[in-house]
Amino acid sequence: MPRNNRLSLFAGLLIGLGAAGFLALGGLPGAVIFAFGLVGVVLSGSLLYTGKAGVMTDIGALAQIWLFNVIACILVGLLVLSVGGESVERAQDVVAGRLAQGPWRSFLRAVGCGLIIDISVWLYRSSKNLVPVLFGVPLFIVCGFYHSIADVVYLVAAWTWNPAILWYYPVIVLGNYAGCNVRRLLLPETNA
Repeated sequence: MPRNNRLSLFAGLLIGLGAAGFLALGGLPGAVIFAFGLVGVVLSGSLLYTGKAGVMTDIGALAQIWLFNVIACILVGLLVLSVGGESVERAQDVVAGRLAQGPWRSFLRAVGCGLIIDISVWLYRSSKNLVPVLFGVPLFIVCGFYHSIADVVYLVAAWTWNPAILWYYPVIVLGNYAGCNVRRLLLPETNA
């Protein structure tokens, strides 16, 4: 398997584990423990869709990163589902709440997440300081913003079908992309 695909799978695994931690704990403690995922991504140099969407111009390569992130999160979601318990109940609540927001609000919530993740990763790359990552992840969660990679874990662990998923998931993938590109538009000299 090509190295970039392995790095993308690993990033998805890390974010998936962070999402599983959020489901296990819930609330602010879950939001804080979720940071494990993005800390692992930046320290390992693995490839995360929301970590690269604001710096990559090759949409095909970015789509490949997204695909392998999603594959890993499907596996983590299946693990959470298999274990069962409160994590599955929380996943069902999370998914129901997200679908109830409708397309426009979901898009805006995804933009907010993309903006925070992109800035957190950019600040880490600029300073090699983990503080932006440690605060950025809980920030997007407590704000109620949506992360397209982590949401795969929630959708799989919830194991419920709703036709709204057909509009929901593409909307948050695009919203994350838009949010990740705000810095690129405002500060083009920082894009590296």
